[in-house]
Amino acid sequence: MDHSSPDAPVIREEIHWPALIAAIASITAVGIAIGLGLPLLSVILEKRGISSSMIGLNSAMAGIAAMAAAPATTWLARRLGVVITMVLAIVAAAASALGFYFAEALWMWFPLRIIFHGAITILFVLSEFWINTAAPPSRRGLVLGIYATVLSLGFAAGPLIFSIVGSEGILPFAIGAGIILLAAIPVLMARKENPVIGTSATDLPFMRYVFLVPTATAAVFIFGAVESGGLSLFPVYATRTGFTESQGALLLTMIGLGNVLFQIPIGMIADRIGDRRRLLSLFAIVGLVGSLALPFLIHNWMVTAIILLFWGGSVAGLYTVGLAHLGDKLHGADLASANAAFVFCYALGMLVGPQTIGVAMDVTGHHGFAWALAFFFGLYVALTLFRLVLSPKRA
Repeated sequence: MDHSSPDAPVIREEIHWPALIAAIASITAVGIAIGLGLPLLSVILEKRGISSSMIGLNSAMAGIAAMAAAPATTWLARRLGVVITMVLAIVAAAASALGFYFAEALWMWFPLRIIFHGAITILFVLSEFWINTAAPPSRRGLVLGIYATVLSLGFAAGPLIFSIVGSEGILPFAIGAGIILLAAIPVLMARKENPVIGTSATDLPFMRYVFLVPTATAAVFIFGAVESGGLSLFPVYATRTGFTESQGALLLTMIGLGNVLFQIPIGMIADRIGDRRRLLSLFAIVGLVGSLALPFLIHNWMVTAIILLFWGGSVAGLYTVGLAHLGDKLHGADLASANAAFVFCYALGMLVGPQTIGVAMDVTGHHGFAWALAFFFGLYVALTLFRLVLSPKRA
């Protein structure tokens, strides 16, 4: 199904490096902000005696914010321009990141989460649209592999920074805000590469884009649920199973390192596979097996770290392969809207994941963390196998 529009860009084989660097800088800031912010905020709330369910509810505000921001992003960028919209989002994200330190009452963290993750979502959508327009079709897998690798580096760097600076004082908040602000420099430097979002000839309602490539959007939903819920509550799970705060943060870093090592090979493989659903199904099966094994491995730090290295790389493949598929099928305004829908599904996962995992830990004990992850992966394995049987020739 090809919903190409008349405003599709001219096919180019060269990589537009200023645009690529700007998008990568933006997504690096996103990765570090999420990788540092989610465990940092959860540990602080845990120290205050807040329940896992309430921590999950506060973390789920990220999903609500992103679900609201994603459909509005294309509208904003069409009127303000991609670069200006991204810079405003960077400023909003940095200001709200610092705001958490000064907000003492728990209720204040809810609107701050909404502002922070709404701005992060805008950066997500526009950087993905920008990089898809900068990537030539024959090298899209490679370019998106680079993009996903840098995002993964951000996710890995965030917990690493957290393990070094800890959760006390203003320093972790100031570091996060400063890193986000730095992303504005390459974005402004690439302003001449500012991609134009035209109007779509198909004029589909936003929600139709969610269902154009259901296997891909479901993949990013699962990725969002597992990534957001895992980053938010794995530090709690790790401390409840006997690890120190620093050891738990380093285990999170191993997941991020797995993402870094595998994304470029995954992107290149995705370029050479006709039916990407088989690859997506394989990643979900690895995630399912890893989740089911976690309660039996968690007491051995080294074995857990090795398993999480491979598990993390496979899970992040859900994101990379799904995003590459969108870039192949859509162009121009349709691509921008599809990227927004892609991030919308990611946001929906961010909404559902932390809450589901938090409740599972309260109801079934700390190993509810692993059982909830296994539930998400099991759902996706069932979906992909069903669609492969139902429509074996559809992409």
